Amino acid sequence: MMNTYRIDDGRQTLVLATQSDRLPQVVYWGATLPQTEDLAAVAAAHMIDVTGGMLDENPDLSLCPEAARSFPGQVGLILSDADGRAILPQFSVTDVAQGQTLAFTSRDDNHGLTLTFTFKVDTHSNVITCQTTLAADTPVRLHWLAAPVLPAPQHAREMIDVSGRWCGEFQLNRTPWTAGLHMRENRTGRTGHEHFPGLLVPSAGATNTSGDCYGFHYGWSGGHKMIAEELQDGRRQVQWGNAPDTDSAPATQFETSPLYITYADNGLNGCGVSFQRHLRDNIVTWAAPNAPRPVHYNCWEAVYFDHQLPVLTDIADRAAALGAERFVLDDGWFGLRDDDTSSLADWVIDGRKYPDGLAPLITHVQSLGMTFGLWFEPEMINGNSDVYRAHPEWVLGACDQILGRQQKVLNMALPEVRDFLFDRIGAILGGNDISYIKWDHNRVLPQPDAAQTRGTYALLDRLRAAFPAVEIESCASGGGRIDYGILSRTQRVWLSDSNDALERLRIQHDAALFLPMAVTGSHVGPRVCHTSGRTIDITMRAWVAAQRHMGFEMDPRELDDRETQVLKDVTQWWKDNRNWMYHADILRLDSADPAVTAELQLAQTGAQFVVFAGKAATSAQISPRPLRLTGLDPQASYRISLRNRDDINPLSRGTTLLKEQDLTMSGTYLMNNGITLPWSFPERMWIVEGVRV
Repeated sequence: MMNTYRIDDGRQTLVLATQSDRLPQVVYWGATLPQTEDLAAVAAAHMIDVTGGMLDENPDLSLCPEAARSFPGQVGLILSDADGRAILPQFSVTDVAQGQTLAFTSRDDNHGLTLTFTFKVDTHSNVITCQTTLAADTPVRLHWLAAPVLPAPQHAREMIDVSGRWCGEFQLNRTPWTAGLHMRENRTGRTGHEHFPGLLVPSAGATNTSGDCYGFHYGWSGGHKMIAEELQDGRRQVQWGNAPDTDSAPATQFETSPLYITYADNGLNGCGVSFQRHLRDNIVTWAAPNAPRPVHYNCWEAVYFDHQLPVLTDIADRAAALGAERFVLDDGWFGLRDDDTSSLADWVIDGRKYPDGLAPLITHVQSLGMTFGLWFEPEMINGNSDVYRAHPEWVLGACDQILGRQQKVLNMALPEVRDFLFDRIGAILGGNDISYIKWDHNRVLPQPDAAQTRGTYALLDRLRAAFPAVEIESCASGGGRIDYGILSRTQRVWLSDSNDALERLRIQHDAALFLPMAVTGSHVGPRVCHTSGRTIDITMRAWVAAQRHMGFEMDPRELDDRETQVLKDVTQWWKDNRNWMYHADILRLDSADPAVTAELQLAQTGAQFVVFAGKAATSAQISPRPLRLTGLDPQASYRISLRNRDDINPLSRGTTLLKEQDLTMSGTYLMNNGITLPWSFPERMWIVEGVRV
């Protein structure tokens, strides 16, 4: 007997079917089907033929493909009993509950196992959240558990997954679909610069702005595994789950992290907007939901470990004059922390640098109209620290492990470690007026361990409950821990340690497929970038930072009069626009010039937009190619203006209309022909504002 079920959110339909009480499988995922669609016919049409060299019936590509049912590819569950003997379960559906959440419960009585799949729909973001849970009557050892397994589209030629490195996060990799297995496995114990848990599967010919695209994000901050497999019969599957064998002890309850999926028919942007909206509106818990995002100042690249109160107060004066609204004191304020070799885990204010505590600096910062934030790295410990000398047993991993940034990792699975950290951090927060924590994580784990991530989550949850007004930024040497699991407990991410505006332009552009402006920290770095050595003009540095949650991270004493004025002007522009940009959709533009990286941020009302067109290199042709816009109403008219006309170089000698006056053009023209911008040197950004008239 065949039973069918459908999930709809207004843009996509997911149809699932069960045959003879076997596990459900997805038989359709794509554009919204008519409500009158015959789902039994959809399920029947999903079946593929059988021919020579095959079994007499194709094993189901179910939500958890089963070895016991002869599935020929990667299975969705691998486990053994408490003594290590392999278990090959075979489940039957026992219950289906359909409401706001669709839940399938299945049972294997022979092995005492219950497997549950849930699907929850959000009609605003068009993201479906799905999860798998395994319960056992007696303890078992889990080696691999996949979140609900989805088929990948047959009309796709490639997949886009995400790699990276320190100062080079969010690199998009295009891999052709071929017979066999494409796997990404992250065993570093954190999300990682190298393996952001995201995947896009575009249809053949899809671009940023057109074509079908399927999106996946696995919301877990520990190690993970992704499988994208094409079977010999041509079917394709995508699996996500925690890194294998990271739950080391036998247990009776296991669950995957949430898997977020979406389908769009308007290109990569369709998936990107869904993920942006879902994260901002449904996952992040805002400490002050109605407050504007404040302009940051972080002192790290100005003073590093050399904390002197007169210097810091002078820098605070200058930062406030530039427009900063939050001052963040970075590493070096605690213990005997004069470099990165000591004091992590002590979390006691350094009396040498701050004989009267942090209060004098905080009071001065607040007198300037700024709030105060503080850097911590709670999960780490130096061998040269009072805490290590007292509790060497609190360290995760072997005594002779390779160090990372001169430090080891605290075992966050231990309740006594979490209690200690809560007390130390809580004492600092409770004794000082602190509204923001920069929470860092500067090394990978010595061994992958799911309990470490759950322990960190537990500590964050406890601190959030005790100090709900404190906002937290997730930093891990920049973008080493960015995912929807950590962002359900934090409100901002430090996208990259690179403040190089050219590198940031690319990183931000690609990260926008998953992250909105509201959570994405971006700072104006120093004139000579500390991570690339490149010297970039202040206009480029300022406008790149203004694309996201803006801040500064340089020594403001280095600024000359021109640089100061440019930074003030761009910062004021950002403040004037940040409220609508907070809710805006970031749409990547398909630039005809590979030297230009461009995006359009569109207000959710559609009433206004801004285009950022960054030129990273010299173009192959002399004059700029027209830049097509996207997301506009074809029948509406828009008044277009060039915001930064003052940046036009004298070598731009033509009469391009935008140089002299505003334009009023139809959405059809702007999306089909595009706008022609003035000539510029590389390493410059044009800002184009549009208003629907």
